[in-house]
Amino acid sequence: MAILDSKVPKGPLKDKWTTYKDKIDLVNPANKRLIDVIVVGTGLAGGSASATLAELGYNVKAFAYQDSPRRAHSIAAQGGINAAKNYQGDGDSTYRLFYDTVKGGDYRSREANVYRLAEVSANIIDQCVAQGVPFARDYGGLLDNRSFGGVLVSRTFYAKGQTGQQLLLGAYSAMNRQIARGKIEMFNRHEMLDVVIVDGKARGIIARNMVTGEIERHSAHAVVIASGGYGNVYFLSTNAMGSNATAAWKIHKKGAFFANPCFTQIHPTCIPRSGDYQSKLTLMSESLRNDGRIWVPKKMEDVLAIREGKLKPTEIAEEDRDYYLERRYPAFGNLVPRDVASRAAKERCDAGFGVNATGEAVYLDFKSAIERYGKEQCKLKGNDNPTHTEILAEGEKVVENKYGNLFQMYEKIVDQNPYKTPMMIYPAVHYTMGGIWVDYNLMTTIEGCYAIGEANFSDHGANRLGASALMQGLSDGYFVLPYTIGDYLSNDIRTGKISTETPEFEEAEKAVKERIDFFVNNKGSHSVDYYHKKLGNIMWNKCGMSRNEKGLKEAIAEIKALRDDFWKNVTVPGGANEMNPELEKAGRVADFLELGELFARDALDRSESCGGHFREESVELDGPQKGEAKRDDANFTYVSAWEYKGEPADAVLHKEDLEFNDIELKQRSYK
Repeated sequence: MAILDSKVPKGPLKDKWTTYKDKIDLVNPANKRLIDVIVVGTGLAGGSASATLAELGYNVKAFAYQDSPRRAHSIAAQGGINAAKNYQGDGDSTYRLFYDTVKGGDYRSREANVYRLAEVSANIIDQCVAQGVPFARDYGGLLDNRSFGGVLVSRTFYAKGQTGQQLLLGAYSAMNRQIARGKIEMFNRHEMLDVVIVDGKARGIIARNMVTGEIERHSAHAVVIASGGYGNVYFLSTNAMGSNATAAWKIHKKGAFFANPCFTQIHPTCIPRSGDYQSKLTLMSESLRNDGRIWVPKKMEDVLAIREGKLKPTEIAEEDRDYYLERRYPAFGNLVPRDVASRAAKERCDAGFGVNATGEAVYLDFKSAIERYGKEQCKLKGNDNPTHTEILAEGEKVVENKYGNLFQMYEKIVDQNPYKTPMMIYPAVHYTMGGIWVDYNLMTTIEGCYAIGEANFSDHGANRLGASALMQGLSDGYFVLPYTIGDYLSNDIRTGKISTETPEFEEAEKAVKERIDFFVNNKGSHSVDYYHKKLGNIMWNKCGMSRNEKGLKEAIAEIKALRDDFWKNVTVPGGANEMNPELEKAGRVADFLELGELFARDALDRSESCGGHFREESVELDGPQKGEAKRDDANFTYVSAWEYKGEPADAVLHKEDLEFNDIELKQRSYK
């Protein structure tokens, strides 16, 4: 049994990061010029890390599978980024942001990492404002804030409904400055296909030029994985179709432990699925729940009439609407955490109250907000006796100013005007809280290999609060990794250039080429998408929001059988030495077929309900339990248990049973 060392500094939470920074080893500016760092992924985490490391003086090689870092999936984030600035004067603080994040994650995140995240959050906003990010401002010119789910304060900074895009442009501009200086060597349209380990340390990667098909060797003194999450294991998710798990999975297969693979976020505010032909789902920002009210009809006859097109939602009287989140959770109302909102929507739809043709949709209604804002604006303009039409016109202007691009996107996809009729939403796979295990330094269990942003597991436990993904990515890249990686690289100032002409690089390149040759030469009968869709159905039906032992065991067997069939019968058109999207997809789906089984095994091992997942037959226990932790077979290594007060915690740890300072964040790995 291996004990993982989290390397969390001793002392009070509030002092850990400051004390740690004061004592770590540093690399002086002249010596930074002697050190190379590879960064895989150029979203907010990878882009900010690349720019900052290059600004410090390191030689950075940055890799993106897109044609530009500007196309990283961080661009899709809509609603905002959290920071404990307390600009609203509503009681926010570093501790409250920490508390909300740990609580929102069902007490399954590492406290020290989360406190550090809350601590540096305020710096992120200052950094991004200095870069010119156009955050929304109030009437006095100060930065504005809005609320997100799971909190009782307004701490979310935003740029309309395109916050991720604006933040990414800030990081991209910082990268471009370093590219122009020659401190970042940018490799667009390159995909990492393996990590190279020399004497136990990550010393480079094997990458494929996705335009020419050329296989390349790249060396460095450290490798940083910033490649995002693995939500596309479900096929249908809010992720871009290109989002994948390959970089993270390759380092896992070389020895990097994978933690909490089954913790997936089911986002409550997505446009419902409309058919089997879809390749992805579309997210509607959680910020909409600030002003949108979620409801379904109270009467089944109204539900049926709506489905049949005989009744419009606007024709349902107020007293006949069930605002179920406001009814169940009056303190938070429609701004409950994502997992709570998702489970509640599924419960209402499973009970038969879903409002679209498939029965998988609830309403998100802005009528009340439009009227409220309209009355306020009319009052401000001296119109003390406005007509209803005037109220609606003024209210719609306010809502458009806050959410205009989101409403426009919804109308283009659904062909309904959300100003006039309620949006329809339903939960969908979004973010993955699980990921590569890292210590306090963000280093994986492979020496010299780091994982940042969504690629690691550390900050969000079983459920991520809204607007915290951008916060973690920029925190890791701008303010954490540049410190912690220096502590490791201080031992490499005399190492010299890492050669790519070694047996380790030769072996890794050979394995990559053999796999590619298999795909282009295998004359099977099914496309890559055929297998990906089948995997997605298994994952959603048996490893989704609702799980049970029988279904999870079936999923493991079905994924194994599907994987066996994939390696016999997959077909990939085109060749290896050319641009070939189907070849890229084949490698990624092969990784998903392995990750999917690990995911199901982890879910089976957890006889608990937490985050967005409901374990149907789980028995909740009264407190921390002693005993042996469960084990996986020899095929995979993963972290599946926490240590609480020195004992393995094998069952549900109830929130009310835990004191923050009692949670020992050592984790155990079982083989």
